[in-house]
Amino acid sequence: MARLTLNPSPTFKAKVEICRPGLEPELIEVTFKHRTRDQLDEFIQQMKDMDIEDQVMAVASGWELVDPFNIDNVKLLAQNYITAPMAIRDKYIGELIKAKEKN
Repeated sequence: MARLTLNPSPTFKAKVEICRPGLEPELIEVTFKHRTRDQLDEFIQQMKDMDIEDQVMAVASGWELVDPFNIDNVKLLAQNYITAPMAIRDKYIGELIKAKEKN
């Protein structure tokens, strides 16, 4: 029997590669919020009016870091690892689009 359900879990996890200056990239697991195709299309339209930190808060609900997942720590992440917020956002969109392409 197929394991596909018509109503997927409201969240999913994926590993995101975070680049670190002078070091090898680090993979962190991020918990993402599931969106339907229509919700994803709407979110992509809204992204142009959002700060990158707000985009991360809109797509994720947690991470495996010791520091709690909140807007202040997302801003700190963005300050110290400049490309990290984009990597999180892009991984999220990639995971949903990959799922969209395979279905």
